[in-house]
Formats: sequence, structure tokens, C-alpha cells
Amino acid sequence: MEIGNQIKTLRGQRGVTQETVAAALGVLPQTVSKWETGATAPDIALLPAISAYFGVTIDELFALTDEQRVERIRNMLWDNRDMEEAVLDREAQFLQDMTRREPEKGEALMMLAWIENFKASSHRRRAAYYARESLAREPDSKDAHEELREAMNVACTDWYSDTHTEYIDWYKDFIAKNPTVWRAYMALIDALVQDRRFDEAEAWCSKLATVDHTFRTPDYRARVAWARGDREQAQAIWEQMCREYPDQWMAWACRGDGLAAQGEFERAIECYREAQRRQTHPRAFTDPYMAIAQLYERMGDIPAAIAVNQEQIAALRDDWDITQGESVDEVKREIERLKRKL
Repeated sequence: MEIGNQIKTLRGQRGVTQETVAAALGVLPQTVSKWETGATAPDIALLPAISAYFGVTIDELFALTDEQRVERIRNMLWDNRDMEEAVLDREAQFLQDMTRREPEKGEALMMLAWIENFKASSHRRRAAYYARESLAREPDSKDAHEELREAMNVACTDWYSDTHTEYIDWYKDFIAKNPTVWRAYMALIDALVQDRRFDEAEAWCSKLATVDHTFRTPDYRARVAWARGDREQAQAIWEQMCREYPDQWMAWACRGDGLAAQGEFERAIECYREAQRRQTHPRAFTDPYMAIAQLYERMGDIPAAIAVNQEQIAALRDDWDITQGESVDEVKREIERLKRKL
């Protein structure tokens, strides 16, 4: 519904004339008439006053469909690094209402999880800032060191606090009910590897192979071998994986991850470049750019790292017509950081 029609509907519900609305908003009655017929639209500066007069939110003035508003929330979360909590809370309330209207659908619940994680990321960045500022003043503060570790999600060395038992058990139950969801197997294997439960991880790799017939199973077998300390076996698996799945760009990226972890940065960059070449247009991910830039920085080649980040900005523009927002701003911040190292 266009805004003019919505104003007409709200005016009718309130039982007031165009002249009354015009007087309240400080415009001519003819202006309100033009809004309602669609000849013109209200100036953006008037929207707060219009929403206040009718007792609705600005969103309600535009009467977005649920799908349109979900898409807008998705874009907001994707394109911004921080947002006011009041904005996030308002969108969360809409999503909660949507889950009640459509209890069988999961998208609104996923978006709620995204909002909460978005808030958590913002809170952690602020917490890390405060902890670092505290340590700048009191370098030996045990509590500040602990808060910085917590804010930056760095595990401590206590065995029990570094385990994921609840997460692992939940995914085992989930897979029992949803045995064909390959993503769940990957999440479970990741957690088992992090908890050094390697035998279990290998067993779940075999189960993954029954539901997914791509590069993912050999990649996870290699990851388990690497975590066990068998680097030679891991590298052999990754190499064979790329021979078996040469057209899957993520296979090359995964092999690049393994080479990078072994310190073979130049060979890793070659794999990431191959991953870039194997992606169809528009490219779905810019991960290889980020990986290559980080490796060049580790190699001490700052100009090359800057150039790769600039490639990423060009890819966002050329493939997705993205020229602003957090996707671009994040890369620009990285370029500025690197320039300060020159």
C-alpha cells in the first residue's frame, strides 16, 4: 500500500477531514489531497509529524508487507556495524509478532537470533574497548584481562570451561531427528574437534559421507587429521580433494586454509586465487580476498595486502552493485589500518 492510501485510510479511521489533517501538519488541504491521490508524496521531513498525528510508526505509514520488512531488516543488519538498540528492539518486536502470526515458519526466529547476535557483537566490541582502556591505566588488573578475554571470545586454558558439551549433545539430538541435514554434521564435527574428541569426530565424518557427496567430507577428514597432529595426512587428503572436485571453488579455498595453517603462504595464495577463478558470477563470497590480504600482511607485503582489499571493493561493486554500507566500510577500515603500517 502506498503512503498516500495509508494516510487516507488512517484519516478515515480517525474520522477527520483533509482540512483538519492539513491544519495539524501546517500544510494546505490541497497538499493532503495530492498525497491521497498519489499525485505527490509527503516530504520526508514531515513523516515524524504525520506518524505522531495518526499515532502510528513511520513504518506503519508505509504499510510494508511482512516480506518487505524482513528484507529491510536483513539489509540493515548486513549493511551496518552498529545500530541504536531502540531500532533493534522495535524490529525484534515486529519479528516476535510475526512468529505468533506464522508459528510454522522459522525465518522470523532466525532473524531474531541474528539481531541478538548483532547486539552481542556490538556489546563485545564496546566491552573490549573498555577493557583495553582499563588495562592502559592499570596494566596488572586481573579482572580487566579476564574481561578482555571474554569480550574477544578467547578461550582460557581451563579444560572444563573450554568444552562444548551442551552444544555437542544438542546437535546429536538434532541429527537424530534430522539425519539428512549435512550442515548439522559439520557443526557437530567442528565442536568435537575443538574439544579434542578426535575419535568421535572421525566417526561423524563417516556419517557425514552418507548424506553429503561433495568435497565437504574429505575436507573434514583432513581437518580432523590436522587437529590430531598428522599434517602429512591432512595435506594429502586436501590435495586429493582438489583433484576429485576441481570445479568446486570451496575445495580450493579449504586447501588454501590448510596450506596457510602450515605456513606455506604462497601456495595458499595460489589456492585462494584458484578459488576466485572457480566462482561463477556473481561471486557468492569474498572470503578468498580476505584470506589473501591477511597472508600478504603476514608476509610483510603491505602494498599487496592493500591491493587485494581494493580488489574486494571492486568485486562488491561489479558483482553485487554494493558501493556503501558495512560490507564496503569494513574493507575500507582494513585498508586504512594497513596504510598506517607503511
